[in-house]
Amino acid sequence: MRKTLFALSLACAAFAVAAAQSGRRPVAPPASPPAAASEPTPPAPSHDTPAGTPAYDKLPDVLLKRELRSIEKGSFRLADFGGKVLVVNLWASWCGPCRSEIPDFEEVRRDYAGRGVEFVGLTTENPRTDEGRVRAFLRDVKFGFRLGWADRETALALMKGRHVIPQTLVIAPDGAVVLHMRGYGSGRGASMLRGAIDRALETSAADAR
Repeated sequence: MRKTLFALSLACAAFAVAAAQSGRRPVAPPASPPAAASEPTPPAPSHDTPAGTPAYDKLPDVLLKRELRSIEKGSFRLADFGGKVLVVNLWASWCGPCRSEIPDFEEVRRDYAGRGVEFVGLTTENPRTDEGRVRAFLRDVKFGFRLGWADRETALALMKGRHVIPQTLVIAPDGAVVLHMRGYGSGRGASMLRGAIDRALETSAADAR
C-alpha cells in the first residue's frame, strides 16, 4: 500500500513539473466589446504640450461634406467654407484646458478677421443631454468661433486615434492639413496656431497666382 501511494505521489509531482515547464497559463475569456454609442464618448482632457504632427495629409471629402448641427440654429458643413483657411477646434464644457486656451485662440481669431480664415469650434458633447451645460459654459466664456456639435463619427475621424481634447486643426483651402495640434500648452498653442495659419495663407496665395 505504501509503495502504491509513493508511486502515485511521484506521478503527480512529475505531472505538475511538466505542466509548469510547458509555459501554459490559464487565460480569462475576453470581455465583450462595449456597445457603440450614438454620440461621442467624451475624451479625457489633456494638459500636454501641443504636438503638431499632422494626422492627415488631407481631410477626406466625406468628412468635409458631413452635415454638422449648429449650436445656435441650422447646420453647416466644413466644405461650406471653400477658399478659406479653416481652423477647427474640438472642445467640451467640462474640459479645463479647453477653457484655458479659448481666450488665446479668441485673440488669434480677432487678429485674422477679414483675412480669409474661418474658425469653427465643435463640442464633443451630446446635444440631447448636455445642451444646458454647454449653453451655460458659452454664457460664461466668450467664444466667437462658429460653434457646432461634433457627432461621434466626425469627432473620432478628426481626432484620428488620439482621444484627447482640446485638439485643433488648421486646414488649407485645398483640404491639406497644415497643423494638427493635440493638448494645451500655455502660450505655445496660440503661437503654433498663428504660424500654421500664416503658412496656409501663403500657400493659398501662391496657388492663386
